[in-house]
Amino acid sequence: MSHACLKIGHRGVKGYVAENTLESIQKALDFGVDGIEIDVHLCASGELVVFHDFTLDRMTNGTGEIGKMSLQELKQLKVNSQYTISTLEGVLDVIDKKCLLNVELKGRHTASKTCEVLQKYIKEKAWKYSDFIVSSFQHRELQDVFNIDKQMPLGILTKASVAEAIEFAETVKACAIHPNFALLTSENVIRAQTKGFKVYTWTVNEEQTIERMKSYNVDGIISDFPDRL
Repeated sequence: MSHACLKIGHRGVKGYVAENTLESIQKALDFGVDGIEIDVHLCASGELVVFHDFTLDRMTNGTGEIGKMSLQELKQLKVNSQYTISTLEGVLDVIDKKCLLNVELKGRHTASKTCEVLQKYIKEKAWKYSDFIVSSFQHRELQDVFNIDKQMPLGILTKASVAEAIEFAETVKACAIHPNFALLTSENVIRAQTKGFKVYTWTVNEEQTIERMKSYNVDGIISDFPDRL
């Protein structure tokens, strides 16, 4: 019995346009994705910026820790020589409820500000809780989200153990687990789903692996190349 598998763009469409940029988000929407995954850090001036690494060096012409710079300083930088770093709000405005948004809490202390921004879009811009999933490897951040807003859908990221992810998911009433594809078997996918969790797996780019994940009936696949899904 197969069911619909959501096509989720990884950091926008990382395989085609610089990750986590508004241009990458837009390209994902052009591909007709069901969802988009992004990463957030808190910068020194208190805004949430959409960026993967803890340091600026790999993706920008800047250097040092992203959390130590203000939004104004970050806005001066170029991502891959041509794009700018966006805020979480910038991404929300581009997506504008066209698909699911998976916000990964990458940096520390991102939980409360993420809740604040998402709640604002729910109250003022007609987004729904079901338009979001907040995921993290950091149990403490997810615990914080759970303590702040019991309605916020949570996803437990893991590259270590599906069983442990399920165990933690139960404590914060998460709706999904997000395991690395290398951890998955048809058995542990069924086990997670039987316990009521969706299974969103990452980062699945090769045709063969995509087919294998589909054969396990995962609920969603996060890919750098969502057009391959």
